[in-house]
Amino acid sequence: MVHVDGSVLDPDLGDHVCLPFEGERERMTATRDFTLNGLRRRTRVVLVTHTDSPERTRAWLAPLIPGFADAESAGQIEILACSHGHATDGCLGPDRVFGELAEASDRARRHGQHGVYALIDASWGVQDASGQAALEAAANDLFAERRLAAVCQYDRGLFPRDAIDLATSVHPIAPDQALLRFASTWSPRGLRIWGDVDLTNRQAFASVLARLEKEPAEVVIDASQLDFIDAGSAQLLTLTALARAPGSTVVVCRESIARVLRLIRADEFIVVRRVGDV
Repeated sequence: MVHVDGSVLDPDLGDHVCLPFEGERERMTATRDFTLNGLRRRTRVVLVTHTDSPERTRAWLAPLIPGFADAESAGQIEILACSHGHATDGCLGPDRVFGELAEASDRARRHGQHGVYALIDASWGVQDASGQAALEAAANDLFAERRLAAVCQYDRGLFPRDAIDLATSVHPIAPDQALLRFASTWSPRGLRIWGDVDLTNRQAFASVLARLEKEPAEVVIDASQLDFIDAGSAQLLTLTALARAPGSTVVVCRESIARVLRLIRADEFIVVRRVGDV
């Protein structure tokens, strides 16, 4: 059995997690724990199924969740089939996925719930690993408002090793890799990032930064709580700055991060402000 860190099944709102698993027992245990954690956090729990039907999922999950029937009646738990309601010809369409999650977030807000906890059976994409990874990377933009947490379950019995590696690389969080969190900022306009960035989640970091390239005015990337970034990942900050008007990309960071930016000469393109200087 793959070791699963507790935070993976008890994510913060804003976390986008890839969770490889082995066997039905592990999948069902993860679903139970995730659902219990979501209810404890007073979120709306949305389970997107593919391997099981909603009816079958409800049959085995309900006995494991105290008060399941009442929670489902109250809209605290939703079970959706990925081949019904937000799928196109059996494949998830990005617009429909994003729409479903956005609507769930709106429903949660109306009902006084703190946000949405979504558990997604990723087996829908087993025939198109690269297309699925592109969708997962694009979905990272949904999490910047910190009202949605999603855990995407990948069955090691269905997906080959290279497909699993690709999937984990585009998720900011996965077992045994660096953990990256991020949030939109509005005053100033930009992005706040914290945690760690290295080779394991570099592709996810690239997708998170991509949203800044179209911003017309100055953007500030608040990396003051970023603990570590490797040189290859720091280079992505340079590429973001190069895609924007000169001098309009600011990075606020601690000396350890500023040192990495100086080493790769990123400070020639980025306005670097150390925390102590701000």
